[in-house]
Amino acid sequence: MKTMNTETDKTWFEARREQLRNLGAHLHKHIKGQAHVIGRVESVLRRGELGLAHPGRPKGSFLFVGPTGVGKTEITNAFTGYLFAGAKPIRFDMSEYQNQSSVEKLIGEKVGDIGLLGRALAKADCGTLLFDEVEKAHPLVLDLFLQILDDASITLATGERKNLSQFYVVFTSNIGASEAMRMQSAPFASIERTVMARVGQQLRPELVGRMTEKIVFARLGFDVQREICETMIAAELARLQKLGHELKVTLDDIEAILREGVHKTLGARPMRGAVERFLQEKITSNLLKGV
Repeated sequence: MKTMNTETDKTWFEARREQLRNLGAHLHKHIKGQAHVIGRVESVLRRGELGLAHPGRPKGSFLFVGPTGVGKTEITNAFTGYLFAGAKPIRFDMSEYQNQSSVEKLIGEKVGDIGLLGRALAKADCGTLLFDEVEKAHPLVLDLFLQILDDASITLATGERKNLSQFYVVFTSNIGASEAMRMQSAPFASIERTVMARVGQQLRPELVGRMTEKIVFARLGFDVQREICETMIAAELARLQKLGHELKVTLDDIEAILREGVHKTLGARPMRGAVERFLQEKITSNLLKGV
């Protein structure tokens, strides 16, 4: 962390310190049912933002593992927007990078081509790189990840070397999700051990070993999904109110949304669509009736 020599530096540091104090509360507001995750993520982020991370590596790196729809991408969106003035993660879906040409797709095929990763990095010098479903990536792509995690850099086909020391790197995976879903009544510690054992079987140990935190997300029970539903309803009502539409939501409405939005295997992923569809259809009906 830089030495503070001016009042401006001190003011900046105080603002940043206050922001980091409130980081946990911000994540708890956006992520439900994953209390065990937030403290570990918060610790890495705080160290990264206070300049304590190794200077030759990314600010921090994560492997988020668990079933779909449990908050792996959501927490990445939440901390990226909070720390980087509303920015979104730079996201790559590894299901699209499964063959040998995937490396060229990312970093460029020939001189003059910087690839999709190069073009994204040309627009940002800090933030979060998000690689979804990392287990689907071609082995040559995993070699690129080793370079990123080892020395916070990537060399493009043009020969340009991009510095990634001001980035967080997040990998997500559904490895072990089917086993976790079958172990619904087991203690979470047992589920965690089972999932991480599967991760060790499917991902290269030298890659996993370089990640700052490896975190297993829990499946979402009904009570948590109900809480997520109510949070989404509040957000959508506020958005609609800004458009000039007032709407009251009853307990029966909430139950109707839950019947459509709760899913055993997809977690909270279908919930947002169910909330938006139900509330917007009520507004549409009222408008057409002239109410």
